Amino acid sequence: MDFTLPPLLTAMVDRGNGLLWGSALIYLLIGAGLYFTVMTRAIQIRYFGHMFKLLRSSRESSGGISTFQALSTSLAARVGTGNLAGVAVAIYFGGPGAIFWMWMTAMVGMATSFVESTLAQAYKTDHGDNTFRGGPARYIERGLGLRWLAVLFSICLIIAFGLAFNSVQANSIAQAMEQAFAIPTWAMGFVLMAIVAPIIFGGLKSIAKVAELVVPLMALLYLILALVVVALNISDLPAAIMTIVQSAFGIEQAAGGAMGYAISQAIMNGIQRGLFSNGGGHGLCA
Repeated sequence: MDFTLPPLLTAMVDRGNGLLWGSALIYLLIGAGLYFTVMTRAIQIRYFGHMFKLLRSSRESSGGISTFQALSTSLAARVGTGNLAGVAVAIYFGGPGAIFWMWMTAMVGMATSFVESTLAQAYKTDHGDNTFRGGPARYIERGLGLRWLAVLFSICLIIAFGLAFNSVQANSIAQAMEQAFAIPTWAMGFVLMAIVAPIIFGGLKSIAKVAELVVPLMALLYLILALVVVALNISDLPAAIMTIVQSAFGIEQAAGGAMGYAISQAIMNGIQRGLFSNGGGHGLCA
C-alpha cells in the first residue's frame, strides 16, 4: 500500500524545502566555502599535493583506527550514489551548465570540509577504547558552549540520516537494480539491510575496517569507469566541455532571450547537487 503525506503536511514540507534548499541554505554554504577559501588562502589547492605525502604513513595505528581508515570513512559519506544520480538530476533540471557549477561547488566545498575536520580534531574527546569522538555536536557544545544547540543538531541529524538520507541512497540503489536486473525494490532493501546492519552494530572500528576495504575499491572503479567512458568518446570531449561552459553562462540561450532563466537553473541545480554529493557543510565527514 502506498503511503502519502497529508496535503497540509506536504505543503509545509515543500515550503520549508523551498525556503532552505532554494535560497538560504545555498547562500550560507557557498558563502561559508568562499570565506574559508579566502581565510585559509585556498588550502584545498595549496595542500593538494601534501595530501598524497601524508597517505604514505596513513596505515599506521596506535590501537584505534588509522588515519587511512578515518579518511575512508569520511569518503564513504562523499562518494556514492549521489555522485551518479545527483549529476543526472542536475543535468536533467539545469542542463549541461549545471556540471560547471557542481565543479565550482566542489572546489569551495573542500575548504569547508577542511575546516569542519579541523574543528572535529580540535574538540574531539577520548572514548576510552583507543577511539575518539568528534564532529559538529562536540564542537558546538565545547567550542561555542551551546549545549542546547548541540542537542538540537543531534536530534535533527538522527531524523535526517536515520530516515531521510539513507532512504535516498537505498532508493537509488534499489531503483537502479530493478531497472537493470529486474530485482524487486523490496528485495534489494532486505539485501542492503542484511549487509549493512552487522557493520553498523559492530561499532566505529567495524565501520572503519569495512570502509578501508570498500571505499578505495569503489573510488578506483568509479575513476576507471569514468576514464573508460571518456576514452570511448574522446573525440566529443572538447565539444562537451564547450557546451558545459557555454550553458553555465547562458551563452547558448542568449539568442533566444532565455539567458537569465538558463543561468539561474544551471547555477541552482549545479550547486544543490554539488552540495548534496560532496557533503560539505553538514560536518559529518570530519
